[in-house]
Amino acid sequence: MLTVLVTGLATGALYVAAALAYNVMYSTSKVLSVTTGHIFMVSCICGAFLIGELRLPMIVGFLGAVAAGIAFGMLTEIVAIRRVLARSDEHLWLLSTLALATIVQQSMGLWWGTEPKPFPRLFDQDFTSGLLDQKYWLPIAAVGLMAICMELFYRRTLFGKIFLAVSEDPFAARARGISTDRIRAMSYAIAGLLGGVAGFAAGQLTFAFFALGLSLTLNGFIALAVGGLGSNLGAIVGGVTLGLLNAMATYFFGGEYQQTVAIGLLMVFLLLKPEGLFGNKMVRHV
Repeated sequence: MLTVLVTGLATGALYVAAALAYNVMYSTSKVLSVTTGHIFMVSCICGAFLIGELRLPMIVGFLGAVAAGIAFGMLTEIVAIRRVLARSDEHLWLLSTLALATIVQQSMGLWWGTEPKPFPRLFDQDFTSGLLDQKYWLPIAAVGLMAICMELFYRRTLFGKIFLAVSEDPFAARARGISTDRIRAMSYAIAGLLGGVAGFAAGQLTFAFFALGLSLTLNGFIALAVGGLGSNLGAIVGGVTLGLLNAMATYFFGGEYQQTVAIGLLMVFLLLKPEGLFGNKMVRHV
C-alpha cells in the first residue's frame, strides 16, 4: 500500500504540473489549450534522445528538454492562439490547438517510434532505490519547487503582478499601457518551462512515449476542474487527489479502471460543484 501511495503522489505531481500550466496560459488568454500535455511529451522525448541516444551529459539533456518545452509553448501561442483570438471571440482555439497537438503527436511518433522507451536514469542507483527511487521523488520535488516559484513569481515580482492584472481585467491593463499580447506570449513560454521541467523530471516514471500528451492533457484538465480554474492551490489539491485515486483504482481493480475513475471524478464535480474546490463562481451581469 505504501508503494501505491508513493506512486500516486508521483503521478499526481505530474497532473499538478499540467494543471499549473493550464492556469498560466488561461490567466492571460482565457484559453484551455489542448497542447498542454504535449509540452510534457515533447520535452520528455527530447531529454531521452539527448541523454539516451546522443549520450550527452545530463545537464545538456535537461536544458534541451526545457528549451523544447518553451519553444513548443511559444509555438502554440503563435500558431494556434494569436490569430484565432485576433479574428474571433468564439472558442475556435479548441480546434486550432487540437490540430496542432495532433500534428505534433503524429510527428513525434514517426520520428521517435510508437512504443514507450525507457528514460535514462539520471543518478546512480546506489542511493536511489525502492520507495526512494528517483522516478518517484524527482517529479514530486520538481513540481513542489515549481509551485513555490510560481507563487513567489505572482506575489513578489513586477511581472507576476502584471500577469494578475491582465488576468483580472485585460481591457483595463491595456488601457494602462500593458502589452497584453506580449504578456500572453510570455505566459505560454512559462507554461512551456513548467512542462519542460516536469516532463524531464518524470521521464523515468512515464517513459518516453509519443501518446503521453493526450493522457496528460485530459488528466491535467480533470485536476484543474476538481481544484478550480485559476487556483494554483486547487491545482495541487486536484492533481494529488486524482493521482492517488488512479493509483488506488489500479491497485484494487486494475489499470483499465484508471480513466473510469478520472472521468467519474470529473462528472461529479461538474454536476455538484462546477467551479471546483477553490474556484470562484462565474457571475454574469444581465
